[in-house]
Amino acid sequence: MRIHLLNTLVAAAILMSFSVAVAAQTKPAKPNKNVALIRAVLDEQAAAWNRGDVTGYMAGYENSPDIRFVSGDNVTRGWQTVSEHYHKRYDTRAKMGVLAFSELEITVLSSDSAVVVGKWELTREKDHPQGYFSLIFRKVKVGWRIVLDHTSSAS
Repeated sequence: MRIHLLNTLVAAAILMSFSVAVAAQTKPAKPNKNVALIRAVLDEQAAAWNRGDVTGYMAGYENSPDIRFVSGDNVTRGWQTVSEHYHKRYDTRAKMGVLAFSELEITVLSSDSAVVVGKWELTREKDHPQGYFSLIFRKVKVGWRIVLDHTSSAS
């Protein structure tokens, strides 16, 4: 009788474990709210860029002297300096072109930090520069903002 009861309990435990495992695999995953919020920042940046609004594009960065923009062999420090760089380098719509982001991989590391890796492309009349970027986002008072941008150019 004891062996029969023990076998029944073991069988029940195995069945319950299997049921929980199957339920976990078939349950739809909840979308991560932070991923959507970070994606929205990137979408807003592209929209601002594509309407010729460098200041609107810069709204995606934390307005802080601590942010960093790394490209080539240069490190630009501080929101104001990065903003001045963008305004000087992209002072006409022709230079700005149309910006598109793709191949985005958004990894939330904690409740207030995330990493984004992706591809950027500019479509302009005479060229088509493109490359990859890695961003560190931090959740600050105004929402998710870029605190470090490392961008490379393939062209």
